Formats: sequence, structure tokens, C-alpha cells
Amino acid sequence: MEYPCRVTVLECTCFADYQERYLADPKSGPCPCFHAGDEFLFRRNAEADDFWHFGRDLDPKFPCAEAWDCISRYIYAALQGGSIMRGWTNDERMMVACCNDGTRPVIFKIERVDQPEKE
Repeated sequence: MEYPCRVTVLECTCFADYQERYLADPKSGPCPCFHAGDEFLFRRNAEADDFWHFGRDLDPKFPCAEAWDCISRYIYAALQGGSIMRGWTNDERMMVACCNDGTRPVIFKIERVDQPEKE
């Protein structure tokens, strides 16, 4: 069995009041790296190891190192066939997580995709 992992951007939020109050550029706006609906597919098999490739070469495949740092552990668990969030979500193959940018967080859906191996 192979376990690709799909990451989908659900939402890019922006807290303009926090940006106005705390940022050097008070008009920063939402994250410029992601847009709702963006999808990234990670594979780990004999032909490809996207996890390590994406981890080293973020641009343009996965454009933000901070977001990668926040969600990569869940991607790694999924690629190994593990439960991403047993007992927390209604499907242990899925998790909703976000990056740690407090004024413009991006919300991600992370899914383990179970695929039977080809014969």
C-alpha cells in the first residue's frame, strides 16, 4: 500500500486589526504564498520522495518554510500510513491545521490517500 498525502489550502485569513497594531507594514494583507483551493500532493515511494525534496527545495513547490514547519510532521505521518489525528477528527486519515502567522494564518487540510500498490 502507498500513502500519498494531499494538502489543500482551505482558507487564507487576515487579521487587519492585529497587522495595524503590531506589524512594521500595517497593510501587509493576507498571505501572498497561498490561495484557497491550492493543492499539493506528496508521494514517498521507490521513484519519488517528495517529502524530503519539498523540505529542501520549498520554492516553488511549497512556497513557505514557516507553513512547512507547522504541517510537515503530519505529512510525514500520513506518508508512512500513520494515523494523522486519531480521535480528534472524524477521519483519522485527515487533519485541519494552520501555519503560525498570527496576523494572516493559512488553514490547511492534510489527507492521507490510501492507494493499493500496482502489480
